[in-house]
Amino acid sequence: MNATPRDWFEAARPHTWPNAIAPVVVGTGAAARDDGAQLGYALLALVVSLALIVGVNYANDYSDGVRGTDEHRTGPTRLTASGLARPELVKFAAFAAFGVAGIAGVALSLLTTPWLILVGLLCVAAAWFYTGGKNPYGYKGYGELAVFVFFGLVAVLGTQFTQLGWVTWAGVACAVGVGSISAAINLANNIRDIPTDTVAGKNTLAVTLGDERARDVFTVLTLVPFVVSLGLCVVAIPAVLSLAALPWALGSILVVRRGATGPALIPVLGTNGRAMLIWSILVAGGLAFAGA
Repeated sequence: MNATPRDWFEAARPHTWPNAIAPVVVGTGAAARDDGAQLGYALLALVVSLALIVGVNYANDYSDGVRGTDEHRTGPTRLTASGLARPELVKFAAFAAFGVAGIAGVALSLLTTPWLILVGLLCVAAAWFYTGGKNPYGYKGYGELAVFVFFGLVAVLGTQFTQLGWVTWAGVACAVGVGSISAAINLANNIRDIPTDTVAGKNTLAVTLGDERARDVFTVLTLVPFVVSLGLCVVAIPAVLSLAALPWALGSILVVRRGATGPALIPVLGTNGRAMLIWSILVAGGLAFAGA
C-alpha cells in the first residue's frame, strides 16, 4: 500500500494546527498592546510553530507505530501502524518538518535575539522525545505539561519577545490561557485512548489519573482562558469579547462530561481547537485595540 497525499495530510493532524496558530496570534496581540507588533517576525514565528507541530505529529506517528502502540487506536490515519508508508519515510517527514522549523527559527533568532536558537533546539528535542527515543516522556504522563510549556509559555512569550523585546504580564496571562486549553486538547486525545494506551503500557496523564479525574482536569484546563479573559480586562477592556468563544468550549466540556468514549471524543479536539483559536483572535484584537 502507498500513502496518498490525503493520507499524509491527515497524518499531519490538521485538527491540531490551532495549537500552533493560536499562540502566535495572541503573542502578537500582546506585543501590539505595547505598540511592538511586527508582522514579518510574526509570520516567521508562525512558520516555526506550524512546522514544529507537523513534525511532532509525524514523529508520534513513527514512534508509536514502530512500538505497536497505534495498532488498535481510533482517530486520524496512522501511516506507520497502518502500513501505508514505510517507517523511515515517516521519520524523514518528521525531521524535514523540524528542519523547516529550524531554518525559520534561526532566521528569526538572528534578526532578533541569537540566544533563542538554544530555545529552538530545546523545542525540537522536546518534540522528538515526546514519543521517540528509548525513554519517551509522553509515556510517563508529561505530555500535557510539555504542551503547556512549549505551545503555551514558550510559543506565546517567544512571539511577544521577538517583536517587543520583552514580555509583559498580559503576555504571561495569554500564554497560560493558550497553554491550558492546548493541554486540554492533548488530554482529550489521551482520554479517548485510555483503553489502548493501558494495554500498550503508555502511561499518559489520562491513564494515570483515570477516566473520571482526567475528565475533571480537562474541564478545568478548558475554562482557564476565560478566567484569563476577565483578568485581561484590567489592561484591555475589549478583551472581554473573547468570552464569545465560550460556547465552543462549553460544547466540548458537555461531550466529555457526558462520558463520550472512543470515536465520539474525536470532535472534541476540533471544537476545543476552534475555541482556542477564536479566543486568541479576539484577545489579540482586544489587546491591539487597547494599545492603539
